[in-house]
Amino acid sequence: MTKAVLATTLFEQLGLNKREAKDMIDRFLEEIAAALDAGDNVKLSGFGNFIMRAKPARAGRNPTTGDEFPISARRVVIFHPSRTLRAVVESGQHTDRASKSDSKVNKRFAEAAERPQIQT
Repeated sequence: MTKAVLATTLFEQLGLNKREAKDMIDRFLEEIAAALDAGDNVKLSGFGNFIMRAKPARAGRNPTTGDEFPISARRVVIFHPSRTLRAVVESGQHTDRASKSDSKVNKRFAEAAERPQIQT
């Protein structure tokens, strides 16, 4: 799945225009990236957790030549899926679940669309 596919889905199912859908997805991903960059964990209920982890510096080895070289310390993002997501993926019922929740999602987005927009 790509951002373009997500934007098309928002366009088709929620009635947003394609530009709004793309902007919504971009803004959502920017917020997640900003939170992780600030060192915060991101928890999406029913989906999973994105956690920043610091990896220490270590020695690496070229498998062909055997030469050692240093690998610098770095931060990495770790994703831990929620039990709900894991269960849906393992059971293969994601299509059934999505169709059952469509009316709830559409209702929530319709309510959100009626709220005043916050200008930043």
